[in-house]
Amino acid sequence: MKVDLQTVEKIADLAKLEFSKSEKEEILKDMNNILTFVEKLNELDTDKVEPLIYITDEVNVLRDDKVGKNITKEEGLKNAPIHDSDYIKVQKFIRQPGKK
Repeated sequence: MKVDLQTVEKIADLAKLEFSKSEKEEILKDMNNILTFVEKLNELDTDKVEPLIYITDEVNVLRDDKVGKNITKEEGLKNAPIHDSDYIKVQKFIRQPGKK
C-alpha cells in the first residue's frame, strides 16, 4: 500500500492541520516509510504465538469502598465566599466565539 499526496491532504484536512508543500512531501515520505515497516511485520510467522492480553501477570489489589464522614449542606457552604442557602455561586466564565 502506498500513500499519495491526496491522502496526506485529506488526513490533514480531517485533522484540521495546514502544511506547506515541502512539509506535505516530507509527511508523505514518512507515512510511506511507516507503512513499509508495518508490511515487514506481515512477513513474521505468528502462528504459534498466543495473543498478549496483559503486559504482566500482576493483579490489581483494590480496596473496598467505604462510606466516610458526611458533611451537612451548611458545613459545605461555610467556607464558600459567595453562596445562597443551597448552592455555591461562581462567576460566569463562558466566552462567546470570537471574543476574548
